[in-house]
Amino acid sequence: MTATVDAYDQIRRDVLARLERRRLRPESDLDQVRVEIGHAVDDYQRRAHFGEETPLTDPPTMVDRVLRSVTDFGPLTELLARADVEEIFIEGARVSYLDATGRLRGLHTPTSEEENRQIVDRLLAATERQLNTRNPIVQARVLQGTARLTAAIPPVGDQLSATLRRYTVRDVSLDDLVVRDSLSREAAQFLAAVMQVRSRVAVSGEPGAGKTTLAAALLAAGPANHCVRSCEEIREITVPVTHGGYYEVRPPSIDGTGEISLRDLVKFVLGMRPDRIVVGEVRGAEAFELTRAINAGCGFLCTVHANSAPEALHALVNAALMAGENVTERVVRTVFSQSLDLVVHVDRDDIVRADRDGLRRQVTEITAVVPAMADDFTVEPIFRRAALGEPLEWTGALPERLESRVDRALPDGVSLRRILEGRQALT
Repeated sequence: MTATVDAYDQIRRDVLARLERRRLRPESDLDQVRVEIGHAVDDYQRRAHFGEETPLTDPPTMVDRVLRSVTDFGPLTELLARADVEEIFIEGARVSYLDATGRLRGLHTPTSEEENRQIVDRLLAATERQLNTRNPIVQARVLQGTARLTAAIPPVGDQLSATLRRYTVRDVSLDDLVVRDSLSREAAQFLAAVMQVRSRVAVSGEPGAGKTTLAAALLAAGPANHCVRSCEEIREITVPVTHGGYYEVRPPSIDGTGEISLRDLVKFVLGMRPDRIVVGEVRGAEAFELTRAINAGCGFLCTVHANSAPEALHALVNAALMAGENVTERVVRTVFSQSLDLVVHVDRDDIVRADRDGLRRQVTEITAVVPAMADDFTVEPIFRRAALGEPLEWTGALPERLESRVDRALPDGVSLRRILEGRQALT
């Protein structure tokens, strides 16, 4: 295996040098590139004949392998073509991936850090983002917007470190999540009803728990006449909107100017008369702009990293304080306490059973935020799951403030309480 790896690396380097000398472009000079690869393989076999190298057992396979490296994505080509691969991890020369079963598997085809770096650069070539010593970390939408690449190089990392996350779930609905056992039917109907008004909803959970998928499903459940403005660092939500648009941050240019931050985007869309502002992955000062959205009467939908619904509330407050505005923690907490409607918490785990294994993602808690009499948040769970795999059940609670607002937006004869009791459905 080592001899094969050395041969592949030698031939690939020889081919790259040949293409550079002849100024051939793989995307437009494919036939000539293939010829040069054939010459490089023949030259290697000639040296092997004289005992200078280890001979190849299958030269045509080597030609195809080098061609994939030069014109496509090398050893990642087949992984990227598989619909069941959710994430690909690169650490130096090592490549591993997470498939739909939730299992972490290693790539059998050997590669090198140099080749993996070239693959990352090729992925970034279609974007405006660069990975170099001046910009040693990068995030970008790649592969025609079907994946998110996050990568770092020294001095930030001790070697090339990259994660490619595929958007494997698109145009998902709340009904789809019911089928996947992420939600109960009553919980899905309840959330769909809440989305009919300018509600303020936060979706919380750990990375990979399904926050963005749930946020997309909630957004798809909203009325078509709502003006929706979605702001993300790297766009992941792809729900078609009739009225509104999607916006993505812009990193600084080479001279350090021209940056458009997530906070800038939220401030910008506030002037576009939105019914709902969507903010993906609230982590910093953009959370303070959500308090402005509240004062402007806008609904919002955001995602936030947290281990529980109550922790998500404190994470929003802490993020808002990062804006450095002249407001106290108590003021920010009061604004969110008085206006936030729901926190929907999602969790994940690996399941291994005789009949099924894989990654399980489920909503574990739907909690209402109740206006507080004290300084801290007051919450009231509406749906709760005792543990992953257990039923998601209505607790019997329904805050009056939320009930009255939503009922006014529902069709005649339909009420939120009857939906929760399973006696009605929102068509």
